Amino acid sequence: MTSIRCSPTAFQGDQITLIAKLPRPTIRDARALRHRFDIASRMTRIIDNPFILFFVLLVTQWVAAYVGDVFRRTVRPVKKVEQDDFNTVLTATLTLLALIIGFSFSMAVSNYHQRRDYEAAEANALGTEYLRTDLLQTDDGRKVRALLSRYTNQRISFYRGETNQPDSDNEKLQAELWTSVVRAATAQPTPVMALALSGMNDVLNSQGSTMAAWRNRIPTVAWALLGLMAIVSNLLLGYRERSTGLLVLLVLPIVASIAFFLIADIDSPYGGIIRVEPRNLIAVSQSMTVH
Repeated sequence: MTSIRCSPTAFQGDQITLIAKLPRPTIRDARALRHRFDIASRMTRIIDNPFILFFVLLVTQWVAAYVGDVFRRTVRPVKKVEQDDFNTVLTATLTLLALIIGFSFSMAVSNYHQRRDYEAAEANALGTEYLRTDLLQTDDGRKVRALLSRYTNQRISFYRGETNQPDSDNEKLQAELWTSVVRAATAQPTPVMALALSGMNDVLNSQGSTMAAWRNRIPTVAWALLGLMAIVSNLLLGYRERSTGLLVLLVLPIVASIAFFLIADIDSPYGGIIRVEPRNLIAVSQSMTVH
């Protein structure tokens, strides 16, 4: 059996050649990427504020319905032979809009439950580690308990919306917590001390899981498609032949905008009315004070 050997130098040379042949990004590509990022940032700011989203979608949908009505009255009305086919298309479009709203609501509720579960897990990790500090030496345990109490208060402030992202003070406090426990475990390397070290690891990992859950949102593209489907539905609804006035065109925009508001409110962890309350963390903080 013949074996094939490849020289490391030749392999590295081939890698360099392949990398050199890759297309280099141009200034135009950078500008296009920045433009897309700006659009996504603006949409994210709108989605994070359910009240703005409600107003924007309400106005947009009503304008679409009004444009459809004007097009029917001034350009081309629906013919009688086309009425049945048009009603079928309108019914299918409204049904599809309702299904998409239902799926989006289910996704938002699932994300909300995930954030709530991680708040409980974070509180459980903090409470367990606070009890395990009794395994440390007296001075080390007192220091770690004080740091855990400060850290718990920071996490409560985060859930209340006072800070949207872990700041430098939070990262510094995490490093100080880990260093204190590692120092104590190194000075007394026993299986019992390993419990305290493992508990601190769970505390720090729980914040990472929480932040991942808070970033798990309905995609911006899904919101754009949802808004587009609502606009098309209202456009067709306005174009439909009817004998009532323009006020009926407000029914679907209002109902759909309320549904969008509820979805955005549940899905957004930073703004709106419905939020994850840090009840478990507050209970842990109060138990730390009593202890």
